[in-house]
Amino acid sequence: MSTRREQILEIAADLFARRGFHGVSVADLGAACGISGPALYKHFASKDALLAEMLVSISERLLAVATDRVAQAPDAEAALEALLDWHVDFALRHRPLIVVQDRDWESLPRDARERVRLLQRRYIDVWAEQLRRLDADLSLPAARARAHATFGLLNSTPRSGLLPDVEMAALLTAMARVALRAPVSQPSGT
Repeated sequence: MSTRREQILEIAADLFARRGFHGVSVADLGAACGISGPALYKHFASKDALLAEMLVSISERLLAVATDRVAQAPDAEAALEALLDWHVDFALRHRPLIVVQDRDWESLPRDARERVRLLQRRYIDVWAEQLRRLDADLSLPAARARAHATFGLLNSTPRSGLLPDVEMAALLTAMARVALRAPVSQPSGT
């Protein structure tokens, strides 16, 4: 069961995703949560603090679950599959957070933005480490680039309502497997 604070964060993510961070007032947030706007200040110091907690906490969760899944996996192949399953599930369940992160990034207070960046780099490196365990010739920058490209594919879910989630999960998983392992030829004549 979620706490009142978590409920407010979820409602705020939905509102911010639909109308943008600056398009939602404290009064709007309060009304959507069934409380007065000023009552939100019992839970969060400001609307900025709410946005910061929203994006920092989900970045912390992404990293924690990814780290745990890798630790539980018997090998790099299983670890990569566990990471992929986790991220696909996350992307489909938390579409509003992906929209908010993408669109309202500049509204995030600077210290929170730095924290999210650090957590995201660590999350990418969890993936990159597994890719490099599977391909010893893959450089760290190349492994990171593969992870980034795969996240772009997986995080496209807010804009795709063409298939039911079960079918979309299968499609994203299949496509991401190919993206993570795509052969790359060296440019000729350079």
